[in-house]
Amino acid sequence: MSRCLTITLAKRRVSCLAELLDKDAPRTCEAVWTALPLAGDAYHAKYARNELYTMVPRFTDVGRENTTVTPIPGDVVLFSFSADEIGNAAYGYEAGSVPQLGAGAIDLAIFYGRNNLLLNGDVGWVPGNVFATIVEGLDRMAEACHDVWRAGGVGERLVYERGSG
Repeated sequence: MSRCLTITLAKRRVSCLAELLDKDAPRTCEAVWTALPLAGDAYHAKYARNELYTMVPRFTDVGRENTTVTPIPGDVVLFSFSADEIGNAAYGYEAGSVPQLGAGAIDLAIFYGRNNLLLNGDVGWVPGNVFATIVEGLDRMAEACHDVWRAGGVGERLVYERGSG
């Protein structure tokens, strides 16, 4: 039986269901599953196009596994960043807005549209671990993610919880 996550935009009351890719990313899946529930402020990506993410305190260092720099719609991806990698003021994280920045952070992202490219002008390619795929509710979640892009994400939270598949 597959393990699943429920991923929710809390303020917009929109959820989707994602199936863990235990065969492709076993270390990442186990680390995320053990750490659930996870939640934080929702951010729309500046560089990658159709990405919504949250940053949570670092809970693992699984290394690279099932990586991509060209995520497709429905991919759920984990990135692990040191404080130096995300501390650049140009990224827009104001002091105190992401409390875990001092120790680095785990970025949990969903990709809801096509033509994504994980290329950051400051550091180059940014590979992430694809550990789940959205299997239900991608259309509604994509609409809500686009609304975050257009209307703003202030007060929005992205929540990852154990789901049933």
